[in-house]
Amino acid sequence: MKAIQIQKAGPAESLEYTTKDTPIINDDEILIKSIAISINPIDVKTRAGNTLLPKLLAYGPVILGRDVCGTIVDVGRKVTGLKKGDVVFGVISFPDGGKTYAEYVAAVANQVTLKPDTITPAQAAAASLAALTALQVLQGNVKSGDRVLVHAASGGVGHFAVQIAKHWGAYVIGTSSADNRDFVLGLGADEHIDYKSQKLEDATQDIDFVFDNIGGETINHSLNVMKPGATIISLPTGKNEEVAHKAETKGIRGFTFQTKSDGKDMKILADLLQSGAIKPYISHTFTYNEMVAAHKQIETSRTVGKVVVVFQP
Repeated sequence: MKAIQIQKAGPAESLEYTTKDTPIINDDEILIKSIAISINPIDVKTRAGNTLLPKLLAYGPVILGRDVCGTIVDVGRKVTGLKKGDVVFGVISFPDGGKTYAEYVAAVANQVTLKPDTITPAQAAAASLAALTALQVLQGNVKSGDRVLVHAASGGVGHFAVQIAKHWGAYVIGTSSADNRDFVLGLGADEHIDYKSQKLEDATQDIDFVFDNIGGETINHSLNVMKPGATIISLPTGKNEEVAHKAETKGIRGFTFQTKSDGKDMKILADLLQSGAIKPYISHTFTYNEMVAAHKQIETSRTVGKVVVVFQP
């Protein structure tokens, strides 16, 4: 099968096109023929040499990727509820990696769900890791009427977080550059804050929940606008280690977070997608042969919504 691998840390050009044996599935797995995958910042960071890469390289060349939408072509004997020909999507084996930069992907069956018929395979791929992260962060932390602050609201995770929180009845405030103001408000946000020209402490107060997609100084500023007993969850690894301690000193709850592959949560997302409650925004679509360009787009740190790579027409 076709696949894209890396053999050492390096720039986007270190991605290598190759051929591999098609995976042999276990009894609890399915074999997916890829239609579309989504490219995430963690893919780019891993390729460049983050702390996960040495662990993965210990087993040989690494096929990156977690998100996939495709057609089931084989089913393990213990799998129920799915069959050959079903089109499914999901986040495969996060965080270690599901090897989705490939023509065929082996996936544990309970990590995927059926693609809604109201969206395309590309949209389903886009609504995998980013949407799952947004859902899992917000679940149990946000309720109707809460004032929710979403940082980097125009990004992959952020644009799903805005939509989900709003669907659940929260009052949502999103930060981004002024260029993306209309996009963020179009997602349903009640207010927009331009992080370049507005001081957060002057722009808002009395926040119940902060969804931090930036880390670093953004944590400090966020704590200054939160209610006592409020919650902040910070995602960016390497920029959020002190969030719990910083929050505690102000009487606020602070946490880091690790997304988990979960087919039940993917089904919740599928239902939200089916009803139109959330809609993925794809700003860039590349073909399988344009993976280097896809990685370079993510490296700009200016991507609105999601980047998708399509394997099949």
